[in-house]
Amino acid sequence: MIDKNYAPQEIEQKWYAYWLENKLFASKPNPNKEAYTIVIPPPNVTGVLHMGHMLNNTIQDVLIRKARMEGKEACWVPGTDHASIATEAKVVAMLKEKGISKADITREEFLKYAFEWKDKYGGIILDQLKKLGASCDWDRTRFTMEPSLYQAVIDTFVRLYNKGLIYRGVRMVNWDPQGKTALSDEEVIYKDVQAKLHYINYPLSDGSGFVTIATTRPETIMADAAICVNPTDERYLHLQGKKVRIPLIDREIPIIADEYVTAEFGTGCLKVTPAHDLNDYELGLKHKLPVIDLLNDDGTLNEKAVLFVGVDRFEARKRIVKQLTEEGYLTKTEEYKSTVGTSERTGAVIEPKLSLQWFMKMEEMAKPALDNVMNDTIQLHPAKFKNTYRSWMENVRDWCISRQLWWGQQIPAFYLEDGTVIVAKDKKEALRIARDTYQLYALVEDDLTQDPDVLDTWFSSWLWPISVFDGIENPDNEEINYYYPTNDLVTGPDILFFWVARMIMAGYEWRDELPFKNVYLTGIVRDKQGRKMSKSLGNSPDPLELIERFGADGVRSGLLFSAPAGNDLLFDDKLCEQGRNFSNKIWNAFRLLRGLEVVPGTSLPEHVLATAWFESKLNQTIIDVQDHFSKFRISDALLSIYELVWDDFCGKYLEIIKPAYQSPIQADTLQAALGLFDSLMRLMHPYMPFITEEIWQVIDERKAGESICKAEFPLAGPVNAALIAQFDVVFEVVTKVREIRNSKQLSPKLALALHIKAENKAAYAPLEAIMIKLANLESITFVADAVADAQTFVVKADQFFVPLANDEDPAVVKAESEKELVYLLGFKKSVEAKLANEKFVANAKADLVERERQKLADAETKIQSLQELLARLG
Repeated sequence: MIDKNYAPQEIEQKWYAYWLENKLFASKPNPNKEAYTIVIPPPNVTGVLHMGHMLNNTIQDVLIRKARMEGKEACWVPGTDHASIATEAKVVAMLKEKGISKADITREEFLKYAFEWKDKYGGIILDQLKKLGASCDWDRTRFTMEPSLYQAVIDTFVRLYNKGLIYRGVRMVNWDPQGKTALSDEEVIYKDVQAKLHYINYPLSDGSGFVTIATTRPETIMADAAICVNPTDERYLHLQGKKVRIPLIDREIPIIADEYVTAEFGTGCLKVTPAHDLNDYELGLKHKLPVIDLLNDDGTLNEKAVLFVGVDRFEARKRIVKQLTEEGYLTKTEEYKSTVGTSERTGAVIEPKLSLQWFMKMEEMAKPALDNVMNDTIQLHPAKFKNTYRSWMENVRDWCISRQLWWGQQIPAFYLEDGTVIVAKDKKEALRIARDTYQLYALVEDDLTQDPDVLDTWFSSWLWPISVFDGIENPDNEEINYYYPTNDLVTGPDILFFWVARMIMAGYEWRDELPFKNVYLTGIVRDKQGRKMSKSLGNSPDPLELIERFGADGVRSGLLFSAPAGNDLLFDDKLCEQGRNFSNKIWNAFRLLRGLEVVPGTSLPEHVLATAWFESKLNQTIIDVQDHFSKFRISDALLSIYELVWDDFCGKYLEIIKPAYQSPIQADTLQAALGLFDSLMRLMHPYMPFITEEIWQVIDERKAGESICKAEFPLAGPVNAALIAQFDVVFEVVTKVREIRNSKQLSPKLALALHIKAENKAAYAPLEAIMIKLANLESITFVADAVADAQTFVVKADQFFVPLANDEDPAVVKAESEKELVYLLGFKKSVEAKLANEKFVANAKADLVERERQKLADAETKIQSLQELLARLG
C-alpha cells in the first residue's frame, strides 16, 4: 500500500542512508569500464550552502548520476578549500572572543587553533550537500591543506621556481589593509562609487604663484614626489623645471613633463605619488622619483606622513581636507563618479602598495591554455564565454602568489643570514643545497629562516584535478592514469580565470594534457528583481529551509526548470513549488496505477495502441534528452521529460487506459503501464533521485542492495512517427470538442455526437474508441457532406461537426469564421515566406523544413474549409 501523500523528508533520509550503506557512490578504477569523472569546485571551509552551490551541485549530480546509470565508472570527488584569507579572519575573530591576539601567539599555536576550527566547522557545507542528494564518493573527500595536497603545492612551487617561472621582487601590488595581505588582480572587485574631487593649490617655490591639482586622495599628498604636466600643454610650458612646495608640510618637489598626463582631465596638473598609484609608480621609475610609502599595513598613516600619524586613511582624508580648507589651500570640491577596487574576501578598499612579493610568470603558461580553448579541444558551454576568456588570457599579467598570512601552504623559500634565497621542499633539503652549492659545511638547519608568507589559495586549487588523485606526488599511479583527464567541470563564470584557466595551465604543465573536456558555466542565481542574492541584501533564501518545504527533488527540478547554461536564473519560490507539484503529480499517477483492481486478461485493442503510441513518445524524448545532454542543455532535457510525464503520460496515456470508476483494469494493460513508469523513473532519476528511487523500488521486486542509481538509463527504441501523427490528430479533435463544451457551458457528462468528413475513414477506425472515451462521445459517424446547424472545426484535411441545439446566431458564426480566416491567411503568408528563404531551406534540419511544409498544407486545408463554410452562410 502506497501512502496517500508524498512525504519527501522521510523518503529522502531513508534512501540517502541506503545509498551510503550500500556504497553506491563509491568508485574504483575499472579497466573494463569507461571512466566518467567530475571534481567538485571545492567550497571554502568557511562556507555554508547557498543558492549558487545548490544550482552548481545539482547540475553536477545530474551529470554524474546519468553517467553512473549508463554503465560508466562514475567518480565525483568532493572536498573543501582552506580559503586562506577568509578562514584566517574567522580564526582571528574566534581568538579575539577568547581574549587572545594573533600577535601574542606563535605560528604553530595559531595553526593548531585553525585546524581545530576547520575540524569543527569545515565539513558543514559537505553535510548540507548530502541533503540535496549529492552522490559524491564521500570516501574520497579531500582538503587542500591535508598533508599530500600540501606537499603537492610545495613541489609545484619548487618545480616552477627551478624552471625560472617563479621569482621574488618588489612590485606594486593590491594590498588589503583589513586582511593585511597582498591580493592578485583577480581578487579585486571594482565598484562604482560617488567620490569627491578636491582642487588643491601647490605654491611655487619662487613665490610667483601656484599650480592647482585635482585629486580624490588628498591624504596622500605628503607622499607626492612631483607634479606632472603634459609637455605640449601651453598653460604650463613656463613652469616645466620649476618646483612647488607641498601644502601643510612645505616639502619641495619638481614640476616634470610627460605625455602620460591628459591635459583635459581636472586641471591638467597631476600629483605623482609613486608609492600609492600603479601609474604614478611607472612614472616615478621613468623619471627617477623617490618613493615614499606613508601607509602602514593596516591602512593607518605612518611616520613618513608627518601629519596624522596612526590615523586611519579615511579619517585622515577628512582631517586633511579640513586643514587644507582652513589654511586656504583647498579651492573647491566637486562630486565625482569613480571606481575603487575592493577585496573579494574582506570588502576593504584596496591600496596600491609597493611590496616585496613572490610572483609567477604567466605569459608562457597561458599559451597552451589559450590555444586549447580557442580551438575547442576544451569546450566552454555556452561558447560565448570564449571571448571573455581570450581577452583575459591575451592580456595576462604575472600572478602575485604570496600572502601575508599563516593559514596556508608556507612558501618553501629559506634565507641565509646574508639574504641568500634557497628554494627547496623542506629545510633539510635547503641545507643540503646550501652545503653543496655554497660549500657552507658548518651550516645547520637553525641557520636557515623560512619565508613567513603562505601561498595564494588558488595556488593549491589550480592543481585540484591532479592533486585529488595524488598525481603530483605520484604522476604514474593507477588512479591518475584512469580518472584523468576528468570529463566535465561545472562552475561559475566569475572564476573562469581565477580557477578554470589556471587548472588548464596546470594540466598542460604537469601532464601535458587538458584537465577536463567540457566546462559548463552556470549563471548567477538572482532574485525576482534581478539582484544578485546576498546576505547583506537579505534576499537569499536558506537552501535547507527550501528543501524542508518543497523536498530536495522539488528544489532540484525547480532550480533547473529555468537555468540554461551561462544565463542568470531569476529565482522565485514558485519554481520550487512547481517542482514539488511535479513530485506530487508523479506520486499520484503511481498511486492511481497501484490502486486499480486488476483482472486477468489481455489488453483492449485501444490500450495496446495507446501503449505503442506512448512508447514512441518515450523513445523520441530519450533521443531529444540525449541530444540536449550532448549540447549541455541540462534544463531543456528536464523540460522534455517534464512534458512527457505531465502531459503525455498523466494527461493522455493514463486517461486512455484508466478504467471507469470502480471498474478493474486488465493485467496486461497494467503491466505495460508499470513497465513504462519504470522507464520514466529511470529517465527522471538524475534530476529527482529520491522519489524515483522510492517508486522504482515498489514497481517490482528488487534484490537487497539494488538501486535505481545503478539501473540502466533508458535506451531509445524505434519511433513510429506515423502513429504519433495519428494520435496528434486524436488529441486535437478531443481538445476542439472540449472547447465546444466549454464555450457552450455543456456538462462534461453530456455525451455528444461527432460527424467526420474525411477522405481516409479507415485511419480513424482503430482510434474511435479513444476519441469516444476522451471526448465523451455517444457516437462517431462519417459523412460525405457538411452537417447543417453544427459546430464545426478542421483538423489536418478533415472536417468535424458537432450537432447542438440550433441556438447559434449565424452572424456570430460568420464573424468568428471570418476572424479565423484572416489569421490563417496571415499565418500562411508567413510560412510561405520562410519556405521561400533559400538560406532557411538550405541550412535548417530536414525535419524542421518538412514541419513547415506540413503547417502550410494544414493551413491551406483549413482556409478552404472556412471559405466553404462562409459561402454557405452567405
